[in-house]
Amino acid sequence: MGDLLVGGVPTDFDLVQAVRRGDASCLGLLLARHRAGMYAVALAMLGHSQDAEDAVQEAALIALRRIGDVRDPDAVGPWLRMVVRNVCRAQLRKMSAVPVAEPAQVLATDRSGGPPDPADVLDRHALRDWVWSALEDLSPGQRLVTILRYFTDVTSYEDIAAVCATPVGTVRSRLNQARAKLVGALLSSADRTHDDATALSALHRRLAVQTLESAYRGDLSDRWAPNAEVIWPTGKRTGPDYLPTAFARDTSAGVRHELFNVVAGREVVIWECALRNPPEDPYHCPPTAVWVHFMDRGRVGRLRLHHPRRR
Repeated sequence: MGDLLVGGVPTDFDLVQAVRRGDASCLGLLLARHRAGMYAVALAMLGHSQDAEDAVQEAALIALRRIGDVRDPDAVGPWLRMVVRNVCRAQLRKMSAVPVAEPAQVLATDRSGGPPDPADVLDRHALRDWVWSALEDLSPGQRLVTILRYFTDVTSYEDIAAVCATPVGTVRSRLNQARAKLVGALLSSADRTHDDATALSALHRRLAVQTLESAYRGDLSDRWAPNAEVIWPTGKRTGPDYLPTAFARDTSAGVRHELFNVVAGREVVIWECALRNPPEDPYHCPPTAVWVHFMDRGRVGRLRLHHPRRR
């Protein structure tokens, strides 16, 4: 940040380039610089100060993930106001999905034509370690709902509530608190040593692949804590030794689990899997399964499985 000030006040272009190099303080400065304009858009559309503030905070977290995709760094102010506008439109339509898809329409898209993988977005993002360090500073409840909402496909309040086994109102409250803390951390330009989030995610992705392969072989990995518990989508509770039996049943029916996303923190690790049903029985299983692991000294103390609603 200091280098930017040698020649005077940094431009938006300078700040965006610094953010792309991983300088969280410059993102905080960008948000502070354009906060008034962002808030004015939200207030004009929503007409209520608290709703407007919530929309600005939501937009700031979207910017945290997507600012690397800004095509014209000199136009980051209009881009930020556009993100706020789309957040407000989503609120006015009473949509519960994260409005990231709307800003993405005017940003660089994935070459495959599909939505970007959340883990890939963070892995190529220079701010990824700041993000994960900031998430670890949240309370466990705030951290889980935030990871689900912003970094997985489990984005509806109803699905998050089901995964967390809490009322929807509690999910909304925790998200509001988490947003305020994360945006506050950005604006205060927190600057400290961060964990290597990339290495942690890569480690847990390898563990996920090994665990799924072991389950298909009928084996049980040694990554479970004593008295570990598995909570199934139906509410059924078992020990982890039931997992190979469930996998054997899926295998005999022609169903396969394909891992497509891993989100890893020190205390919570989330896997997302596509469930590939056989052609002759395409609705045997729901399309996706989410594994939420609550870690206990490096081992899984509790696993909650969930099938998100079809969207």
